Amino acid sequence: MTTTSVMTVDLPRISARVRILLWLLVVMAVALGAVAVTVRSILHRDVEHRMVGLLSQETGEFANFVEQGVDPETGRSFGDTRRLLQTFLRRQYADRDEELLGLPHSSASRPDVIRQRRDFPDHVALWRDDVALSRILASKDSSGTLHRAQGELRWAKVTIRPLGDAPPGAFVVALHADRERAVADKTFWTLLALSGMALILVSGIGWAVAGHILAPVRVVRKTAAELTERDLTRRIPVEGRDDIAALAETFNGMLDRLEQAFAAQRVFVDDAGHELRTPITIVRGHLELMGDDPADREETIRLVTDELDRMSRIVEDLLLLARAERPDFVRPEPVQLAELTADVFVKARTLGEREWLLDGVADREASLDPQRITQAMVQLAQNAVQHTVPGQRIRIGSRADGERIELYVADNGPGIPPQDAEVIFERFRRGTARRGTRTSGAGLGLAIVKAIAEGHHGRVELRRTDGGGATFVLILETGS
Repeated sequence: MTTTSVMTVDLPRISARVRILLWLLVVMAVALGAVAVTVRSILHRDVEHRMVGLLSQETGEFANFVEQGVDPETGRSFGDTRRLLQTFLRRQYADRDEELLGLPHSSASRPDVIRQRRDFPDHVALWRDDVALSRILASKDSSGTLHRAQGELRWAKVTIRPLGDAPPGAFVVALHADRERAVADKTFWTLLALSGMALILVSGIGWAVAGHILAPVRVVRKTAAELTERDLTRRIPVEGRDDIAALAETFNGMLDRLEQAFAAQRVFVDDAGHELRTPITIVRGHLELMGDDPADREETIRLVTDELDRMSRIVEDLLLLARAERPDFVRPEPVQLAELTADVFVKARTLGEREWLLDGVADREASLDPQRITQAMVQLAQNAVQHTVPGQRIRIGSRADGERIELYVADNGPGIPPQDAEVIFERFRRGTARRGTRTSGAGLGLAIVKAIAEGHHGRVELRRTDGGGATFVLILETGS
């Protein structure tokens, strides 16, 4: 059996800032390149149209001059071809890359050329190229293109047929296309150079802008890297009202939820470890000391079973408190308060032999979780039973004032000392003095009541009962 190993290569990471800049430069380079190519194409097309127009214009003007021109010396039509060409050329103004040539005897072996006196490079001039002139004169076309080593040449000619037996002459217009296109190409390369400078400038500006925009993202990454289970207090400063600010707010909200979740987890673990340690020690101790006597074994099993039941209740209560942090802990629905208060009263009457009194009911509808409210009210009623004696009165009722709803349980027991009123709603806290007979409770009942009230966006309050005793009130802010 053979095994193959796969080697992985860690590619370098490309930051978002670099990728944004690269995409920006690519898009701009393509756009600027397309603009430059389009401009070059337009310029070359204009050059082509201009050359065709110039050739047509010059030949047209010469043809008209042949037909209508008058010799200034004789006052009559031209009878000599050379005289005609010289007079016409003296009156013309050629463009920079244009040659106007007259050939009195186009049939001669070496053309006799009449030209304008102007500054034109000799190495590309047509009048010095006998071969090219011969080809133009020999052509049956009136215009065409000639490709030479010196560059492309666009030409047009008009044949002159004099009176009598004189040999024919010709008028030739030549345009050096490469020199004409060089102007367009120069504009193209200038535009490319300006585009390159623009890309360099945009690179600097884009780098700075991308860094400024992505700065909060880097803060998010840095903050996330520094977060640990022991330190979830770091937050990202929110600046502005853009998408980055929204990202920072969302990240901070996630950190808030994580911090709450970890805090709840720590509290749950600490509470469970703290409260379960004692019954586990009791169970272990009794099992280690259990002898062979049947009565002793029966008593040990009873004690162990009682401690295990208490541990089970503690675990259930802790799980309930842990679930109180979840958004679906409370499931509100429309409820008639009068009916709910009456149901709670009927269920509470079975908790103990007390003088139970339905004190009052609110006749209205409210949006709340009837099961959780019933659980909280029954817990308060059980708490009242534990701290009163048979025959004492316990009142249950509800009332409404606008958007505010109050459900209460009042007893006439010994009451709660002021120093205990601040701690009785905390987990595993029973206060420094109990109001009545000591029970096996773990001190989670009122903490559960508080969690249910807060799940309804309300609170639970402790008030004094007229004539002595304690009144626990669930205060809920809810719409009708």
